Amino acid sequence: MDEFIKILEKNLDYLSHEIIDDTIYINVISNRNECTCPYCGKYSNKVHSKYKRTFQDLPIQNKKVEIILNNKKYFCYNSECSRRTFAESFSCFQFKGKKTLRLEEQISKIAINMSSIAAQNYLRGNIANVSKSTICTLLKKRYTNENK
Repeated sequence: MDEFIKILEKNLDYLSHEIIDDTIYINVISNRNECTCPYCGKYSNKVHSKYKRTFQDLPIQNKKVEIILNNKKYFCYNSECSRRTFAESFSCFQFKGKKTLRLEEQISKIAINMSSIAAQNYLRGNIANVSKSTICTLLKKRYTNENK
Protein backbone atom coordinates (compact mmCIF):
# COMPACT_ATOMS: atom_id res chain seq x y z
CA MET A 1 0.00 0.00 0.00
CA ASP A 2 2.93 2.34 0.67
CA GLU A 3 3.97 2.03 -3.00
CA PHE A 4 0.49 3.12 -4.05
CA ILE A 5 0.75 6.21 -1.83
CA LYS A 6 4.27 6.99 -3.15
CA ILE A 7 2.90 6.96 -6.72
CA LEU A 8 0.32 9.51 -5.63
CA GLU A 9 2.78 11.73 -3.69
CA LYS A 10 6.38 11.02 -2.64
CA ASN A 11 6.02 13.17 0.50
CA LEU A 12 3.28 10.97 1.98
CA ASP A 13 3.72 7.82 4.06
CA TYR A 14 1.13 5.10 4.48
CA LEU A 15 -0.08 4.51 8.05
CA SER A 16 -3.07 2.17 7.86
CA HIS A 17 -6.22 1.36 5.97
CA GLU A 18 -9.71 0.12 6.74
CA ILE A 19 -12.42 -1.26 4.47
CA ILE A 20 -15.96 -0.29 5.39
CA ASP A 21 -18.75 -1.37 3.02
CA ASP A 22 -17.74 -0.22 -0.49
CA THR A 23 -15.02 2.24 0.60
CA ILE A 24 -11.33 1.88 1.47
CA TYR A 25 -10.15 4.50 3.98
CA ILE A 26 -6.38 5.04 3.78
CA ASN A 27 -4.61 6.98 6.54
CA VAL A 28 -1.46 8.83 5.48
CA ILE A 29 0.96 11.33 7.00
CA SER A 30 3.53 13.72 5.60
CA ASN A 31 7.17 12.65 5.83
CA ARG A 32 8.48 16.23 5.63
CA ASN A 33 10.49 17.75 8.46
CA GLU A 34 10.27 21.24 7.01
CA CYS A 35 8.04 23.05 4.58
CA THR A 36 8.20 26.16 2.39
CA CYS A 37 5.83 29.01 3.17
CA PRO A 38 3.69 29.52 0.02
CA TYR A 39 3.41 33.25 0.77
CA CYS A 40 7.09 34.23 1.19
CA GLY A 41 9.10 31.15 0.13
CA LYS A 42 11.01 30.74 3.41
CA TYR A 43 11.49 27.34 5.02
CA SER A 44 10.07 26.46 8.43
CA ASN A 45 10.53 23.36 10.58
CA LYS A 46 8.37 24.45 13.52
CA VAL A 47 4.99 22.67 13.50
CA HIS A 48 2.08 24.79 14.73
CA SER A 49 -0.60 22.07 14.74
CA LYS A 50 -2.03 19.12 12.84
CA TYR A 51 -5.47 18.57 11.38
CA LYS A 52 -7.19 15.96 9.23
CA ARG A 53 -8.09 16.43 5.57
CA THR A 54 -10.04 13.90 3.55
CA PHE A 55 -9.72 13.36 -0.20
CA GLN A 56 -11.48 11.05 -2.62
CA ASP A 57 -9.27 9.14 -5.05
CA LEU A 58 -9.64 6.65 -7.90
CA PRO A 59 -11.15 3.29 -6.93
CA ILE A 60 -9.13 0.20 -6.04
CA GLN A 61 -10.60 -3.27 -6.68
CA ASN A 62 -14.04 -1.72 -7.39
CA LYS A 63 -14.05 0.04 -4.02
CA LYS A 64 -14.18 3.80 -3.57
CA VAL A 65 -11.09 5.29 -1.93
CA GLU A 66 -10.86 8.03 0.67
CA ILE A 67 -7.44 9.27 1.74
CA ILE A 68 -7.28 10.71 5.25
CA LEU A 69 -4.28 12.99 5.59
CA ASN A 70 -2.92 14.17 8.92
CA ASN A 71 -1.87 17.59 7.59
CA LYS A 72 0.61 19.87 9.37
CA LYS A 73 0.44 23.62 9.86
CA TYR A 74 3.76 25.41 10.28
CA PHE A 75 4.82 28.72 11.79
CA CYS A 76 6.35 31.27 9.42
CA TYR A 77 9.08 33.22 11.17
CA ASN A 78 9.73 35.66 8.32
CA SER A 79 8.85 39.08 9.79
CA GLU A 80 8.10 40.41 6.30
CA CYS A 81 5.57 37.65 5.52
CA SER A 82 1.87 38.50 5.69
CA ARG A 83 1.08 35.16 7.38
CA ARG A 84 2.13 33.70 10.71
CA THR A 85 1.06 30.12 9.91
CA PHE A 86 0.59 28.08 6.76
CA ALA A 87 -0.45 24.54 5.89
CA GLU A 88 1.73 22.17 3.91
CA SER A 89 0.52 21.47 0.39
CA PHE A 90 0.92 18.51 -1.94
CA SER A 91 1.10 18.25 -5.73
CA CYS A 92 -1.70 15.68 -5.96
CA PHE A 93 -4.36 17.85 -4.26
CA GLN A 94 -5.79 21.25 -5.11
CA PHE A 95 -5.68 23.95 -2.44
CA LYS A 96 -8.84 23.32 -0.36
CA GLY A 97 -9.77 20.50 -2.75
CA LYS A 98 -11.62 17.34 -1.75
CA LYS A 99 -10.50 15.12 -4.64
CA THR A 100 -7.13 14.11 -6.03
CA LEU A 101 -6.16 15.73 -9.32
CA ARG A 102 -6.20 12.36 -11.08
CA LEU A 103 -9.78 11.74 -9.86
CA GLU A 104 -10.82 15.18 -11.11
CA GLU A 105 -9.28 14.32 -14.49
CA GLN A 106 -11.19 11.02 -14.63
CA ILE A 107 -14.46 12.72 -13.67
CA SER A 108 -13.97 15.27 -16.45
CA LYS A 109 -13.22 12.57 -19.05
CA ILE A 110 -16.35 10.62 -18.13
CA ALA A 111 -18.67 13.61 -17.76
CA ILE A 112 -17.77 15.27 -21.06
CA ASN A 113 -19.58 12.48 -22.95
CA MET A 114 -22.89 12.47 -21.05
CA SER A 115 -25.28 14.70 -19.15
CA SER A 116 -24.28 15.80 -15.67
CA ILE A 117 -27.11 13.77 -14.10
CA ALA A 118 -26.14 10.60 -15.99
CA ALA A 119 -22.48 11.19 -15.11
CA GLN A 120 -23.38 11.72 -11.45
CA ASN A 121 -25.29 8.43 -11.33
CA TYR A 122 -22.49 6.50 -13.04
CA LEU A 123 -19.73 8.04 -10.92
CA ARG A 124 -21.58 7.54 -7.62
CA GLY A 125 -22.12 3.89 -8.42
CA ASN A 126 -18.62 3.11 -9.68
CA ILE A 127 -15.96 5.68 -8.87
CA ALA A 128 -16.61 8.40 -6.27
CA ASN A 129 -19.35 10.31 -4.50
CA VAL A 130 -19.85 13.40 -6.64
CA SER A 131 -22.78 15.70 -7.28
CA LYS A 132 -23.93 17.14 -10.57
CA SER A 133 -22.85 20.63 -9.47
CA THR A 134 -19.33 19.30 -8.76
CA ILE A 135 -19.21 17.81 -12.25
CA CYS A 136 -20.31 21.10 -13.82
CA THR A 137 -17.76 23.05 -11.75
CA LEU A 138 -14.92 20.70 -12.78
CA LEU A 139 -15.85 20.90 -16.46
CA LYS A 140 -16.18 24.68 -16.32
CA LYS A 141 -12.81 25.02 -14.58
CA ARG A 142 -11.10 22.62 -16.97
CA TYR A 143 -12.36 24.13 -20.21
CA THR A 144 -12.08 27.74 -19.02
CA ASN A 145 -8.40 27.15 -18.15
CA GLU A 146 -7.71 25.44 -21.51
CA ASN A 147 -9.00 28.47 -23.41
CA LYS A 148 -6.71 30.93 -21.60
